[in-house]
Amino acid sequence: MKPLTGPVKRPFTTTRVDDQGRIMLPPELGLGLEPGALVRVREDGNGVRIGRSTASLAKLYVELTTECNIGCTTCMRNAWEEPGGRMGAETWKLVLAGAKGMRPAPALFIGGYGEPLCHPDALEMMADAKRAGLSAEMITNATLLDESAATRLIELGLNRLWVSLDSGGESEYAGVRRGGSLSRVVENVSRLVAAREHALSETPLIGICFVAMRDTIHSLPEVLRLGRRLGADRFLVSNLLPHTQSMLGQALYQRSHYEPDLPASERTPLLDLPRMEINDVTQLPLAEALKDSFTVSIAGQTLSLGSCTCPFVDQGSMAVRWDGSAHPCPPLMHPHTSYLADRERKVGAFAVGSLASQGLGEIWNDPSYVELRERLLAFDFAPCTTCNGCEEAGANAGDCFGNGAPACGGCLWGQGFIRCP
Repeated sequence: MKPLTGPVKRPFTTTRVDDQGRIMLPPELGLGLEPGALVRVREDGNGVRIGRSTASLAKLYVELTTECNIGCTTCMRNAWEEPGGRMGAETWKLVLAGAKGMRPAPALFIGGYGEPLCHPDALEMMADAKRAGLSAEMITNATLLDESAATRLIELGLNRLWVSLDSGGESEYAGVRRGGSLSRVVENVSRLVAAREHALSETPLIGICFVAMRDTIHSLPEVLRLGRRLGADRFLVSNLLPHTQSMLGQALYQRSHYEPDLPASERTPLLDLPRMEINDVTQLPLAEALKDSFTVSIAGQTLSLGSCTCPFVDQGSMAVRWDGSAHPCPPLMHPHTSYLADRERKVGAFAVGSLASQGLGEIWNDPSYVELRERLLAFDFAPCTTCNGCEEAGANAGDCFGNGAPACGGCLWGQGFIRCP
């Protein structure tokens, strides 16, 4: 099945430098470049990279529920003692009103630490979002994506559906997603894609999320092939974040390979590769070369910038928990435990406001939250994932650089190991 694709976009645009030597960036870039906003600029080869500003809310993660119909071995819910919760109608109204009131309105991402389709009103809530003119995506394990749900998602115009798919084999899939069935997921997604084509609709587009583990990484090529047969046009691979000691052996990393801004003589060397076919002749030599911690460039495009950053600030996002509490990112919505190289790390939840008492725009523009985003953009935290030695590395309450909560130097999202759509 040929995946749906949108119009071809040019990889660059052109602009001019004014009489005072200032570059004039076109507003259609959509990076939230408002007067006075802080942006991150980094030299990269023959050019510079300009990140999103801290001023504009572009993406709002919304957790409808922490309930789930299956028990995944990889889930954060294995390491907490919180009761399950569902977002109520009044909180959802506050989410929509707040999003509609922002200029421009942020895109909604329906997800969090539960299965959205476990919420009895999930489909109608997403219909509300689309009626409000908001872009909306959702992530699901797809086991509850029956014919009725698929038809409704097409009718309401969901922009993208992300499907968690960690193996291309039935028994291996069931071993990770306990209580789930790979054949049911494939059947459900296939039915949605067929119904989408029958309705002559381009949405929802399909994305696949894969959690890489020692026991499942071999199945990534099979998952990619399966996803393409299902019509997926985006694939996101994340490492496993172990939440229990029993999962430690499944992680494909031990510590960070990222570096702070060091003198050139102390940085990892640059491996500058041409575009090259990956085949039986090239794959083994390339894999051997890449094992030695190079910063890699392919045809002039650098794959690793060699530094840490908060991916959630980079994309201009914020997260709303099922009870209306607002957080800088999904990982800080709930207290949890994680492990890195046998070291336990207790992560406390960190809220920046609540929709019960504040509007979404009021929370986003609060001076203390603006200052936090600028601190996360600079990412001047202790390198806890590299050092991982002192007592303060065992929590996010503070670090040896003098930062208070949230001290994000041990965040594996900030290191690029863990990814969210």
